[in-house]
Amino acid sequence: MCKGLSALPSTCLERAKEMKVKLAHLADKQDRAPRHKEESLLQDFEKLLSSKHGVAAFRSFLRSEFSEENIEFWLACQDYSGTKSPGKLAPKAKRIYSQFVAVQAPQEVNLDSETREAVTVCVSEPTPASFSAAQQRIYTLMEKDSFPRFLKSSYCLEALRSLDAMNLCISTFINRCGVAWQQQEE
Repeated sequence: MCKGLSALPSTCLERAKEMKVKLAHLADKQDRAPRHKEESLLQDFEKLLSSKHGVAAFRSFLRSEFSEENIEFWLACQDYSGTKSPGKLAPKAKRIYSQFVAVQAPQEVNLDSETREAVTVCVSEPTPASFSAAQQRIYTLMEKDSFPRFLKSSYCLEALRSLDAMNLCISTFINRCGVAWQQQEE
């Protein structure tokens, strides 16, 4: 049976109070933010790709359209371009090339022959920018072709519902913590 907050060690109560302050601050920020922040997140392609939940929803959508290789390639290029160690560039470049760029690659992306040739040359002496042109082509393809369909899809709606549910959980948690602390203080 639950003995209430008095049964908890004082360090737990202190940490819980700190968390309450942080969560209250977060809730206050959310209340002041535009009401449809989540909707704007999913309706701006760049913001979508900067969000873990946005990428997951978009990846699911692309999988349903049999074009998941586009987001996988884009993400692999993001990882590649952020590689700090020069010794890791060559193996990563070869992996990306063989997985996405080479003709008949397992997840071959749709690149024009000029871009494909440029990447092929760059892979022999890789730099952090070796895939930049190809990555930009795929980004543009996703932004102009797949993204508008995503916005009209059930995947986008489901992502919005999930964000709403997450916000509701946070609000409920904050409210319950507030009630519990008020009872503790009384």
